[in-house]
Amino acid sequence: MPLESVNDFVVRFANVNGSGSASANEMFARAVMRMGVPVAPRNIFPSNIQGLPTWYEVRISEAGHLGARGGTDLMVAMNPQTWDKDVASIEPGGYLFYDSTKAMPATKFREDITVIGAPLTAICNSQYTDPRQRQLFKNIIYIGVLTALLDMDVSVVEKLIGEQFKGKEKLIQPNIHALHLGRDYALANLSCPIGLRLRRADAVGDRIFIEGNSAAALGAVYGGATVCAWYPITPSSSLADAFTGHCKRLRVDPESKENRFAIVQAEDELASIGMVIGAAWNGARAFTSTSGPGISLMQEFLGLAYFAEVPAVIFDVQRAGPSTGMPTRTQQCDLINCAYASHGDTKHVLLLPEDPAEAFEFGAQAFDLADRLQTPIFVMLDLDIGMNHRLCRPLKWDDSRTYDRGKVMTAEELEAGKDFGRYLDVDGDGIPYRTYPGTHPTKGSFFTRGTSRDRYARYTEEGGPYADNMQRLLRKFETAKDLVPRPLRANAEKPTRYGVIYFGSTSPAMDEAISTLTAQGQHLDRLRVRAFPFHHTVDDFIADHDFVFVVEQNRDAQMRSLIVNECGIDPARLIPVLHYDGTPITARFIAGAINERMDALKVTPLRRVGA
Repeated sequence: MPLESVNDFVVRFANVNGSGSASANEMFARAVMRMGVPVAPRNIFPSNIQGLPTWYEVRISEAGHLGARGGTDLMVAMNPQTWDKDVASIEPGGYLFYDSTKAMPATKFREDITVIGAPLTAICNSQYTDPRQRQLFKNIIYIGVLTALLDMDVSVVEKLIGEQFKGKEKLIQPNIHALHLGRDYALANLSCPIGLRLRRADAVGDRIFIEGNSAAALGAVYGGATVCAWYPITPSSSLADAFTGHCKRLRVDPESKENRFAIVQAEDELASIGMVIGAAWNGARAFTSTSGPGISLMQEFLGLAYFAEVPAVIFDVQRAGPSTGMPTRTQQCDLINCAYASHGDTKHVLLLPEDPAEAFEFGAQAFDLADRLQTPIFVMLDLDIGMNHRLCRPLKWDDSRTYDRGKVMTAEELEAGKDFGRYLDVDGDGIPYRTYPGTHPTKGSFFTRGTSRDRYARYTEEGGPYADNMQRLLRKFETAKDLVPRPLRANAEKPTRYGVIYFGSTSPAMDEAISTLTAQGQHLDRLRVRAFPFHHTVDDFIADHDFVFVVEQNRDAQMRSLIVNECGIDPARLIPVLHYDGTPITARFIAGAINERMDALKVTPLRRVGA
């Protein structure tokens, strides 16, 4: 039977990279959202410029599920290269929409789906002579067909076309004409609407639609960042680009028109983190944006910043590794690399936002934490958050908020004779006082070095002062546990022996998976970890359960390893649930994996009885 659903299905567009389809596909997603129905689009694209397959998936859910669900209900198949794979991914009873200009053999279809063909290329060829126009308008024509198939309000799409081409009015009517070419053909020749339909709703509310990288960059602006040094790398480049755009709006002096920011594209990642550390040492709030390969190159300077105690913020937009890996695929695979970056005994603070709203909040908070703790702070995004639009709560900022610069000794305090030791712990929290360059003409100076020193920054290789310094750094890391965002716990409807820990972009899929598991009678308490080092509530949560699933998007269970290493937990109590093929984790995967493992845990093994 053909699928039937209103405001709850998945549409996937299969295109060729470089065909101009991205803007049309995004227009479809925005149109659904304008009709009051929540959407969660995900762009799956290759790392080359053009020619390879690309997909654009739109999760439509009036219930508000924003994670990847798994499976496709309506496949818009516009790429012959991936035809077989695309057709195979359609749910039983689902729909296949394709360009029927060229006949396809019956063996290329499935009997358990509904096949819908429209001669898109033929329509384009009859209307347009320019090859590029034919390609671009073909994308708009298939959107027109979809408005008829799904019973969409076409006026919403027309309005979006007007907004997209504002200032280029000559393009508005040709695009609207192409839209209606597709819609009119469908209404005259196809059975419209199909079982999947869109109806106006009021489920979007006041949420905004924004990419995580843009939100994080805005957080950096509000967090006081004035220096960005970076080297282009997918998928983090758009964060630095967004910071540039935000600064041009918000960090230009209104009277003199002078820029109040410095953005430097360095020659490589090592140079970029070096510039950040230099700027921060001078008192500026500075950051870099990068991905896994960049973190690998930054190791030596990250060790310097940790040991010399210089603030720095690093936005790591994670992708699939190792090495070049899959540059345009998502993973959560840099946790260990960042948590213990550099040689020797190092421990770094990681912030783990779940969506653009938290990317904004944590992006701003990272600069306070860097100054307060005098250490590098990593904001751990990933491609799924960073480069995809996501519905999230509005970004909020308290205008009365002041920057926390931490322990900075002033010229007045130095003049009054206050004892200054750059690495002197005066109150037991592991954080010493620092001075900015030029604070006082004769007092408060110190030599910043990456070699061992005593509490007054004097060079020494004696074991006692070295161990004293390393132990103080560990105390500072303990202090950080109460400064970073705390985990969020949600208990199941019924008491349960089982819990689940997750973090970051896994969150929306986890929300839906929990609903599915609950409906199946499987109850789990859940804890979303939002930072490393772990607050004591992580230990408490694990202690409350016999078994805890740890869901993450990497092969080696890196979050589980951190918990075992830092909390001293018996590894047998932490059950890994791992997804690492580069696509966003889905609700179906999580629910299926947990179901399978819970069933195994509930089996009581047979015991041998003595004769």
